[in-house]
Amino acid sequence: MVIVFVLLALAVLVTANVYLWRRLFRDTTSGPGRVRRAGAVLIAGGWILAVAALVGERTGAPFWLQRTLAWPGFLWMALSVYLLLALLAGEAVRPLLRRFLRKRAAADTPVARPEPETVPAGAPAPRQPDPEDGAPPPPDPSRRLFVSRVVAGTAAAVAVGTVGQGTYGVLRGPRVKRVTVPLARLPRRAHGYRIAVVSDIHLGPVLGRGFAQRVVDTINATQPDLIAVVGDLVDGSVKDLGPAAAPLAGLKAREGSFFVTGNHEYFSGAEQWVEEVRRLGLDPLENARTELPWFDLAGVNDIAGESEGHGPDFARALDDRDTTRACVLMAHQPVQIHDAVRHGVDLQLSGHTHGGQLWPGSLLAAAANPTVAGLERYGDTQLYVSRGAGAWGPPTRVGAPSDITVVELASTDA
Repeated sequence: MVIVFVLLALAVLVTANVYLWRRLFRDTTSGPGRVRRAGAVLIAGGWILAVAALVGERTGAPFWLQRTLAWPGFLWMALSVYLLLALLAGEAVRPLLRRFLRKRAAADTPVARPEPETVPAGAPAPRQPDPEDGAPPPPDPSRRLFVSRVVAGTAAAVAVGTVGQGTYGVLRGPRVKRVTVPLARLPRRAHGYRIAVVSDIHLGPVLGRGFAQRVVDTINATQPDLIAVVGDLVDGSVKDLGPAAAPLAGLKAREGSFFVTGNHEYFSGAEQWVEEVRRLGLDPLENARTELPWFDLAGVNDIAGESEGHGPDFARALDDRDTTRACVLMAHQPVQIHDAVRHGVDLQLSGHTHGGQLWPGSLLAAAANPTVAGLERYGDTQLYVSRGAGAWGPPTRVGAPSDITVVELASTDA
């Protein structure tokens, strides 16, 4: 099944890129030449860089090489998506534009009036030409070329603009979002308690120390009571990314900063990163719970940790607690909500989905997660999913802006 899936995915990828080459380069040129060859090199080379960037990140290639490959490779990945979508949308416009040009050309062409033909007496009248006779005139090559160039040029402009705007949105840093969550078991004295929730920062070969500092500054500006870092902090080793993560030591909250692993930590050396965030002043909750003055805060490892024998253990984190107290759970993936419901958690804080990151990726994210973004209720448990602060792969977001969420807890007795 894995081989079949890989072959199917490869066939789809090749077909899509052949289509891109035809519409962008073959159909916009009058014959074989340098432009068509350059287009083939551009598309093939872009995907070679993209695959190399993914492989380099996963295999721990030298960090300088990862950084060299990441920018062009990942940006080409995003650009290809929107070139394909824009060109597919252009298929609906193409016949309309051709029809418009034909009508305009017909209107601009003067109608020649033929001289009357002299017919000898007694001869039959000449047959008038029937417009329905014969095949329609062949399409004008220059008109077809013009339409192809207009559609391709417009698609390229839309794709570049979309990716450019989406990349700028990531690099400028996340915006603050505020959500109020009422908890039945929260005491009145804790009404208005603020938790700054940040997930999916994804420090790596693209987003580095400067980005981490912007995230820290944004969080500190909200003056939270507590900071919850809900996984996928990094894409790389402590050796390569320790300096990039150093600004996290500057996080400030009255009751401290807490951390749980995400699936990407297990691609990057989770044990080393747990020790590193502890050194930076964050408190890792590895299937553990801490009793704060007004509620319990618990955290579970990510599901990806099961492959290393360090998966989530809800019983260890949540059993034997005082069930009269409210409980907030940090768990990277929204699918962990079902275990949270069974253990009587009041609120689960998650990330992982990126809100889909690149539209229409939200449709795929919705198929794999109970909640893609925002606040929803599951029985007596509420789930809040952040879209995340950074981005994985392409440093680009479309239709899913990055955020840091200030969750304000509200007592129903207030």
